[in-house]
Amino acid sequence: MSDELDPHGELIAPVPRVTIQAFCETAPVAEAIDAAGRDRRMQKAHVKVQMGGGAAAVEAYRQAPTPNVVVLEFQGDRAATLDALDQLAGVCDAGTKVLVVGHVNDVFLYREMTRRGVSEYLIAPLSVLDVVRTVSELFSAPGAEPLGRMIAFVGARGGVGASTIAHNVGWAIARNLKSQTLIADLDVAFGTAGLDFNQDPPQSIAEAIFAPDRLDANLVDRLMSKCSDNLSLLVAPAVLDRTTDLTETSLDGLIDILRASIPTIILDVPHVWTAWTRRVLVSSDEIVVVATPDLASLRNTKNLLEAVRGNRPNDAPPRVVLNGVGMPKRPEIAPAEFAKALDIELAATLPHDAALFGAAANNGQMIAEVQAGSKHAELFASLGSTLTGKVEPKRARPSLFEPLMARLGLKAS
Repeated sequence: MSDELDPHGELIAPVPRVTIQAFCETAPVAEAIDAAGRDRRMQKAHVKVQMGGGAAAVEAYRQAPTPNVVVLEFQGDRAATLDALDQLAGVCDAGTKVLVVGHVNDVFLYREMTRRGVSEYLIAPLSVLDVVRTVSELFSAPGAEPLGRMIAFVGARGGVGASTIAHNVGWAIARNLKSQTLIADLDVAFGTAGLDFNQDPPQSIAEAIFAPDRLDANLVDRLMSKCSDNLSLLVAPAVLDRTTDLTETSLDGLIDILRASIPTIILDVPHVWTAWTRRVLVSSDEIVVVATPDLASLRNTKNLLEAVRGNRPNDAPPRVVLNGVGMPKRPEIAPAEFAKALDIELAATLPHDAALFGAAANNGQMIAEVQAGSKHAELFASLGSTLTGKVEPKRARPSLFEPLMARLGLKAS
């Protein structure tokens, strides 16, 4: 993991569908911009990197329109840099944003570039996240609300309890951290969010997925089922009246709307490997892989971690939760050995408790509602804090005089 990454993952808004062309003078800067173009947050942007600096850019745009963003690297002195920018201004289309990469920290140069309309000035050497963050900020509206954090849960194999854990963690985030939270059940055919929360709304997430031409924030808001002040659901219809052969980008519009309006989004991703599930996982801010202590889970978890890491080189690695540990009479891989084989630390280890989980499932309740003080409830709350980077607000310690004042009908000041 890169040193500049926040341990909870840095929230950088995805870059819209724009064209970016860079004209570099040094190989390290060219490599950083090229790598940024492959970052998950830049997947909609088209990035082209070439050498030649400002002179090459001026020559290229004499006969061609300029893209949405032009990135220029300058190694020369102040006068040469400003002269190249003046020449570029003569061939640059209105609306094009110019980002300059320099090698000196020159306040006067920065002021002159700002006066000429340069959008941003970066000083080499650059990290990949420097580039991604700067381009993202070029298209972020001033004063816009912070981007919602998207957390995807997926099972290493079927039946490991990924949905149950996703739902309980989402409930804990909403209740304990007071964060507006949405749980989206992406298993359209067999999802269980409606059952787990004892909800049966008339509309489901299918209306958002299968009618992209009607999709907008108002429709999504109507489809949400409210569970509490801070928790809403997008339930799956869980019917087999149609197949769910989704395209790779089928959920892009829905996710963009959710990110823009909800601080915490829990995605319950089905255990299938398709273009759209891979895209959802790769584009999430946090990924949680749920496994059980057996060989198939170990193999599949290893494959998932490798596949996801290869597509997210600038992000924290997925977190692994080991579920159902200690089932009587079942041979198991010890949690320490499981973690060692993956070369990771487990995010949580959940003991087997068929009675507790069975009661919660049959009653349409969360674990903390059935047994508030259980170890499982504490683990879900702790995992929610870890994934969001937030800490549960401390409750004020009651005064020694509160019981007496209550009996007297008085309120504490």
